[in-house]
Amino acid sequence: MQWFDYLSFGQQGWGDELLSGLGVTLGLALVTLPIGLILGFIVAAASVSGKPLPRAAATAFTTTIRGIPELLTLFMIYHGAGLLINTLLKAINPEAEFFELSPFVAGTVALGLVFAGYAGEVLRGAWQALDRGQLEAGLAIGLNRRQIFFRIELPQLLRLALPGLGNLWINLVKDTALVSVIALNDLMRMANVAVGVTKKPFLFFLAVCVMYWIICLCFAWCIGKLEQRANRGIRAS
Repeated sequence: MQWFDYLSFGQQGWGDELLSGLGVTLGLALVTLPIGLILGFIVAAASVSGKPLPRAAATAFTTTIRGIPELLTLFMIYHGAGLLINTLLKAINPEAEFFELSPFVAGTVALGLVFAGYAGEVLRGAWQALDRGQLEAGLAIGLNRRQIFFRIELPQLLRLALPGLGNLWINLVKDTALVSVIALNDLMRMANVAVGVTKKPFLFFLAVCVMYWIICLCFAWCIGKLEQRANRGIRAS
């Protein structure tokens, strides 16, 4: 067989399996993104809070997440959370059936926590870079704190944080390859299966490299366009 036969679609090739894995990879990243962003906003809000307890909790969370390898976080969620849930179920009902955590759910939670740990720091930096005078001006014209946040602070916050969040998104797409170790049929796992059957590691891993490169290149272009749009009318200092 020629190399293009291995990558073709149909019974003889592995193109359809790789494409299916790519769909799982993108689906996992897209589901994880809003979860990570919401958690990141919560962490950032806690870190700039005037109360010491929320600040300490946010610092502990970001320090822990950034100090643990992503793969270890994934294992802790997949195995640890499953064990905790089964322990609680057995405590409530000894006859309860064994609960197995879905690899997709475990991957979403683990990558969402990792994204939130880094996004919280990016958003905190953007929050602290905002001009405090705008808050005082908003209060002076009768806006409440909620209106000031959504009408004045949030648009500027997103503009300032967009480059950092864009980099985190690219890293998230690449980190989805980690879920292959917990038997989720993503792009990397499909490539590993193909290598095990065909004994062509260079061909399939090179194909996966090209696919990830193209995906990240497309997302980088989109993020660049978003940055241009967000910075319209902003004078360079």
